[in-house]
Amino acid sequence: MTKAAGVPEVGDADFDTEVLASELPVLVEFTADWCPPCRQMAPVLSALAAEEGERLKVVQLDVDHNPETTNAYKVLSMPTFMVFQGGEPVKSMVGARPKRRLLEELADVL
Repeated sequence: MTKAAGVPEVGDADFDTEVLASELPVLVEFTADWCPPCRQMAPVLSALAAEEGERLKVVQLDVDHNPETTNAYKVLSMPTFMVFQGGEPVKSMVGARPKRRLLEELADVL
């Protein structure tokens, strides 16, 4: 998996604690090693995590190693970004995007 610096990885085992139980809204990137657009998003996610860390938690989930969570949220395309608030998915976006656009799309949860 293409790790974004400063962005923790979550999986089936700790998804509930790290994402659903988080007090902050959480942006989850569903990603995979074989996904070129996911690699493009790594620096964007790192920057987002650094800049918005007090208001937003940013994590990555490898779909190939975490089928339960991937299937539970019916994730079919990579990268898929989901925002969770209060244990529920409140927003879903598919595909790579520039940081400015990602921030615009996250404006209502930040």
